[in-house]
Amino acid sequence: MNTNEVLTKEISGIAASNGIAIAKAFRLENQELKVEKKAVTNVDQEVVRFEQALESSKRELEKIKEHASQTIGEDKAEIFEAHLLVLNDPELISQIKDKIQAQHFNAEFALQEVVDMFVSMFEALDNEYMRERAADIRDVAKRILSHLLGVTIPNPSLISEEVIIIAEDLTPSDTAQLNRQFVKGFTTNIGGRTSHSAIMARSMEIPAVVGTKTVMAEIENGDVVILDGLDGKVIVNPTDEEVKEYNAKKDAYEEQKAEWAKLVHEQTTTKDGEHVELAANIGNPEDLKGVLENGGEGVGLYRTEFLYMGRTQLPTEEEQFAAFKAVLEGMEGKPVVIRTLDIGGDKELPYLDLPKEMNPFLGFRAIRLCLEMQDMFRVQLRALLRASIYGNLKIMFPMIATLDEFRSAKALLEQEKQKLLSEGQQVAGKIELGIMVEIPSTAILADQFAKEVDFFSIGTNDLIQYTMAADRMNQRVSYLYQPYSPSILRLVKMVIDAAHAEGKWAGMCGEMAGDETAIPLLLGLGLDEFSMSATSILKARSQILRLSKTEMKNLAEKALQMKTTDEVIEAVKETIK
Repeated sequence: MNTNEVLTKEISGIAASNGIAIAKAFRLENQELKVEKKAVTNVDQEVVRFEQALESSKRELEKIKEHASQTIGEDKAEIFEAHLLVLNDPELISQIKDKIQAQHFNAEFALQEVVDMFVSMFEALDNEYMRERAADIRDVAKRILSHLLGVTIPNPSLISEEVIIIAEDLTPSDTAQLNRQFVKGFTTNIGGRTSHSAIMARSMEIPAVVGTKTVMAEIENGDVVILDGLDGKVIVNPTDEEVKEYNAKKDAYEEQKAEWAKLVHEQTTTKDGEHVELAANIGNPEDLKGVLENGGEGVGLYRTEFLYMGRTQLPTEEEQFAAFKAVLEGMEGKPVVIRTLDIGGDKELPYLDLPKEMNPFLGFRAIRLCLEMQDMFRVQLRALLRASIYGNLKIMFPMIATLDEFRSAKALLEQEKQKLLSEGQQVAGKIELGIMVEIPSTAILADQFAKEVDFFSIGTNDLIQYTMAADRMNQRVSYLYQPYSPSILRLVKMVIDAAHAEGKWAGMCGEMAGDETAIPLLLGLGLDEFSMSATSILKARSQILRLSKTEMKNLAEKALQMKTTDEVIEAVKETIK
């Protein structure tokens, strides 16, 4: 399969969806949609032209949604409901029309100006999931623009032979149109594990490697490609020996998956009989299906901010109550940790007039915002309290830096509880109250916090970047984003030990909780609950079943005394090989 003239290349990227595929490359190249700024004289006619492009886009999206419902299931097709919401967003549409009418811009330029503003807003958020939503807005805008310019967007659903897609990026629309019979996997220059295309690839169970930076430059149509979604590798024009090796690796992975599937109803217990809880991070009630299918023992993080995004006004108490009730009932008595609103500063909502900040990561956000905007916060607290009778609810406050903040939030909750009871509403008798530990000062003072909170959940995504003073989205300092650094492990240990000293439990809901290098260390440090993406649960359970907590404790103790991240990684490999 390889000739002397053809050079074998290996390209590294982010393993976004597990699995291995071998097929010919198919370059999915989108035509460049060039926008020119023009002045228009007949603004009414230009508005009509924009509205027609909008309507054509809606019809197309309805068809894509229908196709996606049949091929990847109705729950995943809801992504296109979100796209249709963007097309119907009065804030977006009115701003585009205003630019046409007031500034006499052509529809294409007005569209691009407004969309660029919305995209910048989403990309500035510190939550990776929310940043990836910028891709949805771009996807929708591209569709409208193609109609305005009279350009046809390539249709991946027409592919009729086994291929691996090579692209700059895949939009959710592209991904939904992939025919699993023929598309064996995809690899892109950009993207991350939480982009919609990656999420959909996992739900379609097709391998994906994203963020390679160079696949479009290095792979031609027809090149034979090995896509390794387990290790994040793309091998171009492999040797016969490599093809044989990866076919064997693919068969082994399929057998492994069948073994993991047998663990769905198993308890997560170590080799020496210690039980830990494996829970899932979710963003909305629709995510519950994946939690249950993957044997989740609870929800360790329900991000409530998604109820507030993609709309023009705050969600009502009833809307929030319905969402919380659905999740609590769906989990049938298993624990559900719901985090109160984590938004503000770097996570703008168009309908909240929030101040622009020099340093939004360290600014007016999360609990800081909620304690100041109490009317909004009280509505959410009421919805949570009313839903509490439908399941095993635990409430968690984010971005807590001081004991006073926790006490203030707890007092507001208690006030709303008394109001509800006086109105004759039912509220659960005991609701555990916890905090996210994502600020180093909180970890250091964990022994004092533990006297007052019911549990801790360590948010490592922020804790790591705050501890290392390194923005995790800044490529130049990304080398400092070190989950296994002895300094991070020491902070994690402080939090877990403080909880246990007061008879409380400690969990983790950052990416680190599902990381196979981190799991042995966290087990050894005594972590009680690991919360991760639902698709990581069975793999993590399989790993924990093979580990001895006693041995991992010894490993963790050694790691805490090490000097560098590399030493820690080496020690983990040595211990669990």
